[in-house]
Amino acid sequence: MSPSMVGMSFIVLGILLLLGKWVRVVTPYLQRLLIPSSLIGGFLALVLGPQVLSNLVEWSEYEDTTLALLSGGIFPEDMLVIWAALPGLFINIIFATLFLGKKLPGIREIWNIAGPQVAFGQTVAWGQYVFGILIAILILTPFFGIDPMAGALIEIGFEGGHGTAAGLASTFEEVGFPEGADLSLGFATIGLLFSVIFGIVLLNYGVRTGKTIVLQNPGEISLKKSEQAGIVDFDSRESAGKITTKPESIEPLSLHFAYVGVAIGIGYFILQVLQLIEELTWGRITGIYLLENMPLFPLAMIGGIILELFLDKFDKYKTLDRNLMMRIQGLSLDILIVSAIATLSLNVIGNNLGPFIILSIVGILWNVAAFLFLGPRMIPSYWFERGIGDFGQSMGMTASGLLLMKIADPDNKSPALESFGYKQLMFEPIVGGGLFTAISVPLIFNFGPIPVLILTTIVMFLWVGMGLLYFGRK
Repeated sequence: MSPSMVGMSFIVLGILLLLGKWVRVVTPYLQRLLIPSSLIGGFLALVLGPQVLSNLVEWSEYEDTTLALLSGGIFPEDMLVIWAALPGLFINIIFATLFLGKKLPGIREIWNIAGPQVAFGQTVAWGQYVFGILIAILILTPFFGIDPMAGALIEIGFEGGHGTAAGLASTFEEVGFPEGADLSLGFATIGLLFSVIFGIVLLNYGVRTGKTIVLQNPGEISLKKSEQAGIVDFDSRESAGKITTKPESIEPLSLHFAYVGVAIGIGYFILQVLQLIEELTWGRITGIYLLENMPLFPLAMIGGIILELFLDKFDKYKTLDRNLMMRIQGLSLDILIVSAIATLSLNVIGNNLGPFIILSIVGILWNVAAFLFLGPRMIPSYWFERGIGDFGQSMGMTASGLLLMKIADPDNKSPALESFGYKQLMFEPIVGGGLFTAISVPLIFNFGPIPVLILTTIVMFLWVGMGLLYFGRK
């Protein structure tokens, strides 16, 4: 692969992101749906690539030389190969930055502030496994012949999002279920689209039925035109980050990128140690190896937490700025989404369209039902404003949850934003791209779907009990 092609691949990704932003700015319908520009750019790449454009050329009745040149799409094959490798790389950066620069409170403080949302969010996530695996056992495997590992795809795609789905691609390959990567990316796309659509519907329902406290009439459910277009008003623009070091000594952005590298390195070291322990202990005895199929990204998150604890104690100059770290995370997420969708296999989804539709419907129904019936019984105060953030995250990604909370509580009058942020510290290390998400597919591969169904059902009901009987009574 030539260096020039690698560089050109990133240049084209930048152009696609810019085109995605332009399309959103000039398309009121996409603005009202609040579709991210990276998603639009990814779809543009998908349409112009071999998945769509080549098929359109084949169906064309004209045997034109120009059309023949487009039979493989407008992107060179080497460029698509590079794009296909990017999600697995950038997901490590995204997870390493999740807690870098964020003040880590004590467990007791997190529990007191965000406990109800931890219980509710965990319930939704484990329920996605329960209903996904149940549907796979009862319907998908007997009638469609799809591997029961498909039962984990709802949580991986919906709760985990594009990053987690792309990061687990190598795991799907190693366990003999390569189509799982494209299917989970498809679920992530469906979830992201419908998280906002159903979120707005639920917001209107909540206001009209008096379930919201902050908003009192449907007319308040809106964003300014500039916000719909994704533009920050000039007078409201905030700094992207603080310059913590003199650029002549080291560029602040370079320093923060170096911190990310250290966090990923710590995660890699932990993974190697865990795999060595597995090799010397239960792996050698039982012949079952779970950690050899485990991806790096959840441990990169652990590495970020360890590095943050170290810097918080020993970095007296406070050289780590959270806002700069968020910019690195945002850039990585945009690149990941565009490249992942651009290389998505529509043939895999088409060949498994029945299971894909069934799992999508089951996942959406569970998320909506959990929000409407468990949310008010598990979250004692401001349940709608707080629960709508968890709903958005459970279908799309954290950004979807934050967006819906901003609409439900534009002036932060409720504790929703604070508790949502704290909740991530007891949520993401486990599910939504955490440790269990990473090993869920290998667990089903090694032990079968029934034991994993039993395990996830027990854990789900433990969180349901915690939410209803402890927090719900407060």
